[in-house]
Amino acid sequence: MRRTNAVVGLFVVMAGRLLAADVPMTIRADPEAIFLVGPEATQSILVNGQTPEGKISDLTHAARYQSTNTAVCMVDERGRVRSVANGEAAIAIDYRGQRSHVKVTVRESDKLKAWHFEDDIEPIFSRFGCNNSGCHGKAEGQNGFKLSVFGFDAAADYAAILKEARGRRVFTSAPEQSLLLRKASGRVAHGGGTRFAVGSEPYETLRRWIAAGSPFGRDDAPKLTGIRIEPGQRVLGMRKTQQLRVVARYSDQREADVTSRAKFQSNNDGLALANVDGLVTTLDIPGEAAIMATFLNEVAVFRAFVPRQEILPAGPLLPQFNFIDQHVDRKLASLNVRPSAVCDDATYLRRITLDLIGALPTAIEARRFLADTRSDKRARLVDGLMLRPEFADYWALKWSDVLRVDRSLLGHEHAYAYYRWIRESMKSNKPLDRFARELITAEGPLRENGPAGFYKVARKPGEAASSLSQTLLGVRIACAECHHHPYDRWSQNDYYGMVAFFAPVSVKSQGQSDWLIVNGNPQTLHPRTGKPVVAHALGQAMPADNPIGDRRHALADWMTAADNQYFARNMANRLWAHLFGRGIVEPVDDVRATNPPSNPELLNALARSLVEAKFDMRHLLRLIALSRTYQTTAEPNESNARDEQYFSRTLLRRVEAEVLLDMVCQVTGVPEKFRGVTTGARAVQLWDSKVNHYFLKQFGRPERTSACECERNHEPNVAQVLHLLNSPEIHAKLAHDDGLAARVHREIDDDAKLIEELYLTYLSRMPSENERRLTLEYLRGRKDRRRRAVEDVAWALLNSVEFRFNH
Repeated sequence: MRRTNAVVGLFVVMAGRLLAADVPMTIRADPEAIFLVGPEATQSILVNGQTPEGKISDLTHAARYQSTNTAVCMVDERGRVRSVANGEAAIAIDYRGQRSHVKVTVRESDKLKAWHFEDDIEPIFSRFGCNNSGCHGKAEGQNGFKLSVFGFDAAADYAAILKEARGRRVFTSAPEQSLLLRKASGRVAHGGGTRFAVGSEPYETLRRWIAAGSPFGRDDAPKLTGIRIEPGQRVLGMRKTQQLRVVARYSDQREADVTSRAKFQSNNDGLALANVDGLVTTLDIPGEAAIMATFLNEVAVFRAFVPRQEILPAGPLLPQFNFIDQHVDRKLASLNVRPSAVCDDATYLRRITLDLIGALPTAIEARRFLADTRSDKRARLVDGLMLRPEFADYWALKWSDVLRVDRSLLGHEHAYAYYRWIRESMKSNKPLDRFARELITAEGPLRENGPAGFYKVARKPGEAASSLSQTLLGVRIACAECHHHPYDRWSQNDYYGMVAFFAPVSVKSQGQSDWLIVNGNPQTLHPRTGKPVVAHALGQAMPADNPIGDRRHALADWMTAADNQYFARNMANRLWAHLFGRGIVEPVDDVRATNPPSNPELLNALARSLVEAKFDMRHLLRLIALSRTYQTTAEPNESNARDEQYFSRTLLRRVEAEVLLDMVCQVTGVPEKFRGVTTGARAVQLWDSKVNHYFLKQFGRPERTSACECERNHEPNVAQVLHLLNSPEIHAKLAHDDGLAARVHREIDDDAKLIEELYLTYLSRMPSENERRLTLEYLRGRKDRRRRAVEDVAWALLNSVEFRFNH
């Protein structure tokens, strides 16, 4: 945090210099009038400057402030106004000769403050990280002091502060000597370091609360109903600043500025930073960043929009093949970014073949496609690939990962039945809504009803609820089992509302088979309140009673409805992420207000198209694959070299472990033999993720212990590089007597044609003139050991970045 704040400070200075330029500016204060009610009430002023062209800049930290009556109110250098006594005054604002003023009215400042622990004190622990999972909020607490994680249980925190440790944490007769204050301010050794200084606002808030007797507050006090962040969004440009203000709304219709008690966090520190006081500073990368503000259990988001400063020079307009390109181009134009050109046929052939069937095109397929002169050959290629059996194999692997086809939990027979259902669904192009419904409502014997296997892997109702929410909706609710979601709207009530759908479900052994049974009408209780929670879907009001019969059918109806805001968008986002290497929402299974889509209009359009096509997965894959956006080259231009989230160019992507192993086997001409599996089986066809294999483990095959996409590890490491370079198994394939290198050595006498065969096999393209010349020189200089030289060329191609990555 200190490093981040230092960087923010540096850019504040830079921004101040930029503001000093001689740019005509009119200023406006927000709000124009302030009403402060109660003792030491506060309100932040935001100052905006506007140029004649309408460009708005934040001048909050560049302006100067002065109270016209300090007996009524005070103002600091950041524009924060504090009540002193009843009356009226004004705050005079000056920015380089431009003046404005804000009228201030103070009422009820002479009343005693009605302290409320949850509203006044709990946010301090959240703001300074005291109750996070790495400090006093972890399960066992820290050094004998435990707080509820993220402050979800105010009553327990209050008891921990006042009643535990023999009450020595607070000292009402001498508040400044309270251990709570002495540790937090660094006057006593504290493992978490100094959290705030003596005399600072949080210090004084805690001191005055302790001096007032450390009250918990009235049970009937107005409750927080929500927060908003001001402004909600802003075009900032690079290396600019924007001060944020957080306003809380209460059940008595009162609003209060809680900026000094809120916590701020950026979803993209590489694009925009947010310091502890809500000052946002953009860096020098174009794009959008979401700044999250949290106060108690409420969340609000500010969106910083940062276009490139350079205006794009005139250039050729790229074609738009469908609505996808229109949405992408509109977003890129707003960022002053130009997309890369369309890739050549060889690149497209290799990319789409890897993406749809998890395999390389053969040399014969490459020659045929490159020689094809038909204008619709790419569309024909896509349609043909989706009809191949490899398509079902590959997509069954992907769904088996997130749906956890796990032999160690299911047993061989049940795991294979589960996998077979997934693969048949992919082969028959089963609509995604029907696929989801069959999974949610499965029942009967596991050996006959494949999707019922899910409920043996996710045995507990909570595990089933969180796994299906994450997989089918892209929403993570697991953390709400114990506390309110720290970055989203989901509470424990929402979590247990989903759990209640699965409470009657159990797997029972009957004879020699396991059966999935739905029985009874069990009650689900809230763990803290002890009150019953009726089954209800996320974001829906809780009904009076549970649905009659199998509750899961009601959940399936809601989840797969055409107007469900999660299901279609999640499926569209997952398919998009597969073809591009990242989602419009990234990670794909972490959809929340504080992780917004990079192009919401595009995501909505894709979801509508999927719904209109009756959830036909192949329809959407085809639509994306034939867009110009998918067909762009990986070669950057002068404007998009730093873009990694708006799809202006293709990003290099690592292929899955199983796909890479199959690629190695395909290009060497030597299949892999897996223990207990029929000879000739491809790695992508392995339904059992527990098949022991060093290569697959080393290159990131998931264990299938959770529904998270993150289980598949795409991070490179030195061991992977060394394995491809030096592995005896890889070298044995390259040098195999029946392998490709030996075959082309025997059958192709012409070195030039042999080189073409290798390049088409490994890279799906013809060699460049330079590559052809260098390779010819290498082969001709080793005529006495030509086969070994051919193996060397194959080894070099196999270890090239071009081979190992999808591009």
